[in-house]
Amino acid sequence: MSIINKFFIKILKFYKKYISGGLRSGCIFTPTCSIYAMEAFEKHNFLVSFALIIWRILRCNSLNKGGFDPVPDNPKKKIWLI
Repeated sequence: MSIINKFFIKILKFYKKYISGGLRSGCIFTPTCSIYAMEAFEKHNFLVSFALIIWRILRCNSLNKGGFDPVPDNPKKKIWLI
């Protein structure tokens, strides 16, 4: 895992511990977006992770049902940009 990925994982852990606890829980996906982002950074390089996270955030709206949405093992099949 690269240094930049580790850096963003630390930021996400800080966010989960100190910021998201005070926000209302309304995530339509499982796992939550912050956990999804951490898993993406653990599994993939920075660019792939960043693309997956942006795609996930764009789908977080009232037009999407949400549900179980794990980090894909082979994201090239899921995101055509990579």
